[in-house]
Amino acid sequence: MKINHTPGLNGVNPYQKQLKKADAAKNASAAAGDKLEISNAAKEMQDSTRLLAERREKIALLKEQVAEGTYKPDAKATAKAMLNFYGQS
Repeated sequence: MKINHTPGLNGVNPYQKQLKKADAAKNASAAAGDKLEISNAAKEMQDSTRLLAERREKIALLKEQVAEGTYKPDAKATAKAMLNFYGQS
């Protein structure tokens, strides 16, 4: 016995639904595009590295002045800054 034209078996791709989903996901991701966003914390970290470099330079300069004996601190300015810092102005 020969069966011809069985409904549902000829020309049916069982993976067609998966292919459509994969294509839709591919098109959606391509349409969205890449995006870069830098958080505020990351921006602060970048600024802090710059501040650290400035502090290192200042410390190196102060070390040189101390080693050469040319460093002359201002006692009144130091005392005033300490009082302002601790809130006793």
